[in-house]
Order: sequence, then C-alpha cells, then structure tokens
Amino acid sequence: MRIIKRLYGFILKSFLPLFAMTFFIVLFIVLMQFLWKFIDELVGKGLEMSVIGELFFYAAVTMVPMALPLAILLASLMTFGNFGEKFELTAMKASGVSLLHAMRPLIVLITFVAIGAFFFQNNVLPTAQVKMWTLVFSMRQKSPEVEIPEGVVYDQIPGYNLFVQHKDKETGMLYDLMIYDVTHGGDNSTILLADSGRLAFTGDKRYLYLHLFHGEQFENLREQKSLDKNVPFRRESFYDKEVLIPFDANFNRLDEGGMRAQYVGKNMRELRHTIDSVGSRLDSTGQVYGAELKNTAFPLLQGRFRESPARYTDNGGIMSHDDETVPEAVSGKDTIADVMPVDVDSLLLSLSPAVRGQTFDAALNISQRQVSDYQFKSMMVHDDKHTIRRHKIELLKKFTLSVACLIFFFIGAPLGAIIRKGGLGTPLVISVLLFLFYYIIDNSGYKMARDGRWEVWAGIWLSTFVLAPLGVYVTYKAMNDSAVFDGDRYKEFFRKLFGRKQERRVAYKEVIINDISIEEAISRLSALSEACNAFRSLYPGIESYKQYWMSGYDMVRLGEISSKLEDDVEYMTDCRNQMAVNKLMDYPVIRRLWLYKPAARKWVGRLCMIVFPIGLPIYVAGINAQKNLKAELAKVSEVSSSIISLLEIDNDKMSRSEQ
Repeated sequence: MRIIKRLYGFILKSFLPLFAMTFFIVLFIVLMQFLWKFIDELVGKGLEMSVIGELFFYAAVTMVPMALPLAILLASLMTFGNFGEKFELTAMKASGVSLLHAMRPLIVLITFVAIGAFFFQNNVLPTAQVKMWTLVFSMRQKSPEVEIPEGVVYDQIPGYNLFVQHKDKETGMLYDLMIYDVTHGGDNSTILLADSGRLAFTGDKRYLYLHLFHGEQFENLREQKSLDKNVPFRRESFYDKEVLIPFDANFNRLDEGGMRAQYVGKNMRELRHTIDSVGSRLDSTGQVYGAELKNTAFPLLQGRFRESPARYTDNGGIMSHDDETVPEAVSGKDTIADVMPVDVDSLLLSLSPAVRGQTFDAALNISQRQVSDYQFKSMMVHDDKHTIRRHKIELLKKFTLSVACLIFFFIGAPLGAIIRKGGLGTPLVISVLLFLFYYIIDNSGYKMARDGRWEVWAGIWLSTFVLAPLGVYVTYKAMNDSAVFDGDRYKEFFRKLFGRKQERRVAYKEVIINDISIEEAISRLSALSEACNAFRSLYPGIESYKQYWMSGYDMVRLGEISSKLEDDVEYMTDCRNQMAVNKLMDYPVIRRLWLYKPAARKWVGRLCMIVFPIGLPIYVAGINAQKNLKAELAKVSEVSSSIISLLEIDNDKMSRSEQ
C-alpha cells in the first residue's frame, strides 16, 4: 500500500508541473490571438495601462475554456510519454501495476478539474465575459488620440477636417492651417485659414482648444439649399482667434446592464428562464398568427353570399344545396346562408374600366400590406428562435468543457504510453493536430446549431461524439500494449488492401531427406493448372459496374487456389531437379485483395453503387486488379506445364535406367 501511495505521489508530481506550464503557455498563445484580433481597438486611443491590463485579465479568463482541454491533452501526453521513454511505465507494469491503475490518481484529479470547470463556466465565465465585452465596446467608442500629420487632411475629429502644412515638433506650433467645419453639411461648411496656431485639450478633455494667429474665416450668412445659386457669405479677418471644438477624449465605460441581459452574461438558471419565457412567447405568438391567418378572408369577397332554400329531411335535419345533411344546431329556420363560389372574371368584367383599375390598385395595396405584415411577423419569429438557439448553445456549453477535459485526458495519457516520447517535440505536434481537429469540428457544429441547420444539442455535442470513440480506442490499445503507430503493420494492411506484387524466393536444398514422388508432383501441378484455368473460365470478360459491386470474384475459391499453390511449391522444394526448383520462383504469389470483391454484403455494394463519385474510381482500380489476377493465374498454368515437362523427362530417364 505504501508503494502504491508513493507511486500515486510520483505520478502527480510529474503531471502537475507540466500541466501548469502547458496551461499558461497555451493561455498566452490564445491571448496573443485575442490581441491581434482587437489590436485596432487599442492602438492610438491613449488608454491607460490599468485599463489595458484589466482587459487582458478578463480576456485571459474567457480564454480558459479553450486553453484548458489543450493543456490537459499536452500535459498527459508528455507525462506518460516521459514514463514510456524512461522505461518507468515498463517498470510499473512489471510490478503488477496496469496502465489504468497508474492513471487512477490523474483520473481523480481531472475529474475534480472537470467539476471545477463546470462551476467556472456557470459562475465565473459570465461575469468575465460581461466585463470584457463592456470594455471592448467602451474602447471602440473612445475617440482616438489627436495626432495631426503634415501635408495630409486629418478627418478623425467628428465634423471637422484639418490640414497642416508644417509642424514644429519642439514648440508644438502649427503653420499654414486650413480648418473645415462641416457639422452643418458640406454646402454650409465654415472655412478657417491661419498662418499659425496651437492645438491643446481643455482641462476636462472634452474640447479641443485651437489658438489661431493671422487668418481669415468664411461662412454663409444663411443655410444654403440645393436650389440656391447665390448665397451671401461673411468674411472675417483676425489677428488672434480662439476656437473650441467638441471632442471627448476621456475613456467612458458603458453600463454593464445591457451586456448582462445577453446570453454571454447569464448562468444556467437565467438561461433556462429566458428559454422558457421566450419559448412561451413564441408558442403564443404562433397560435395568434395561425388563428389570424386561418380566419383572414379575402377582403374583396367578404359579405358576398348566396342564399339557397333549405330542404328538410324526414328526421328533422336540413338538406343543403349539395344534398348533405346539416345538423339542426347550425341550421336556420327557413334558409341557410351558404358561401358559394364566385366567378371573379365575370365580376371584374362587369365593372367599368375606371372602377376595375381602382379595384386592381386596392387589391395590390392590400396584398403589399399583407406581405409586409407577414414579413414582419416572420422576422419577429425568426429573432425569437435565434434567441432561443443562442441561449441553448450557451447552456450546453456549460457542460461541454468538463466533458472535453475528460476526453482529452483519456486520449493524451494512453497516447503518451503508446508513442513513448517525452519532451515538447512529438507530443506538441500530436496535441496541436488533435486540438485543431477538435476545434474545426466543434466550430462547425457550433455554426450549424447557431444558424438553425442542426438541432442545438447535435451541433454542440458533435466534437464529443467524434472524439469520444478515439479516446476509447487509444485507451483500449494502450491497455493491451498494441502497436498503434507501427508503420510496418499499416504498410502491410494497405499492401493487402490495394495490392503490391511480391517476388517469390525459393532456395535449393543441398540435402534432401524426403524425396518427392514424380507421379504425385505431376498430379498436383496438373490439378493446380486445371483449377486456375477453371477459375479464369468463370470470368471470361470484364465485369460490369453492377456485377463488380454485387458479386465480384469468388474469394473462397481463389483462396483455395492460393493455398494449393503454396502447398505445391513447398512440396516441390524437395525435388532433386535443380531446374524444376529454380522454375518454382516463376510462380506469382496469388493475393486475396480487397479489390477483387469489395462488397462482402449486397447492401454495402448497393450503397457503393449509389455513391457514384466513390464507387467509380474503386471500380476502375478493381477491374485493373482483376485483369492482373487473370494474368497471374495464366502464369501459374504456364509454369506448371514447364515443370511438368521437366518432371516427365526425369521420369523417362529413371524408367530407362531401371530397364
């Protein structure tokens, strides 16, 4: 028990420093991504370092859901990779400690991390997101620093354009100024020209203070309109003039209340409340719209009814004009009002041309109003559905981080035990590739759910559905010491799948213990040649697309031929005729490739036939493989005939010597 406790302590001491290091490294990287994304909002605004530091702090908190799974994946992969590289994992297994047992302390730790991540998502993250986005929007509204360039019109002051020909950087004096006040429009702008001037802010930083020297001012005496040709203006010459331009350079924080009402600022209870309230409103609105649509009649045809006489039946019911019984509860005393079809064409033709035109105009106006009304109602329903989806997405994301932490641990730890590579090299590459795969799938599912193309739960849990089987697979392989990254095994697999010709090698035996029977050898080779010829005769031509996918070649019979060939070659290696043994190397290796019969089941064949872009290339490759197989079978028959001829010569020689 003491050894187990020491082992757990050793594993935790190995994991925790790596986890802390990788977490802060990954957090720094994603924070730099945030910086490059919002760099335009920060540069040139004259923000204090305390405000920028506050923004970075809240941004770092909001980036934790992205950094935490990647840090767990990289740290677990590095930890168990180090164990495998230093043979510490081998020592654990030799002591009777399985991989799952060695992972037990980290499983408990990651479980607590996942629980903490859930409470972080529910309680801490909404507050951090509210404060971060409030700061971002406040910075967007802050006016930029006034830095007027030389020889360029400066238009960053709202309602004003400034041109400065030259600046004295030591004294701050501006020379050859032109100021355009366009607050009342370009046609009513006020123009100021000055030889020199100074620019400064007032004490409260709400106004720009311009002190101008030796200049003139031009402005209209009244507002100029578009049709005015001559508008009187006033020209003023001044020696010293002071101008105040409204320009708020302070950093004003927006109210956080508006952002708290958004989905990013709500916890689970508030999200559920919003979903229920908006859902109830949407249901009631849908019922009202449906009832209005059902009860809405064509306005031009309302009130046009035709009365038909009622006819009574023997049982007291009333027969209408179409001989159907009308219940007494809805019948009149003598007549009933029945809506009859109206001949619209004849009705319109009976009207005068002027009234007919008015009728068409009225119908067009009514239709346009109804279209606008339906479009407005559709937009309101769409907005409510969008609101529900965004809140459901945020609600499910409270759980996805915790599940992602567990999944990435069960991918990283077994994978590290399999690859047996520590450090930052191979683990970092594998972690980044896996995380990119996860991020692409997660982002795609999120967009599908946000746009309403998928159900919200399907889009948000898509990455989990994809990566969970991978975690189960690598954990199973690691517990069974399977060589997942053995390149030779994958080469052999693809060689069997798509085929690659193999050369046969047969060594001549200098010492032969068991001589072969020439008669039996001839019989064996003759049977082999007949089997090859019979198989070729079954498939004389090229299979059609349908035949290829629905039947293919008989793999059982081909397997029997391949086994018979190998048995005959093994038997013939004890032959004393060296030429016959050398001739054995001319036999091809009969392979049982997947391309000979790609669909073992008919429903798979039908599916591949339907998926035409995939089925056609496989069909072309398969036909080529079948053609090569027929050539190999013909080669087997040819080589068998040659060896039989050699054996018959030996048999004749032996017969003559005996005589």
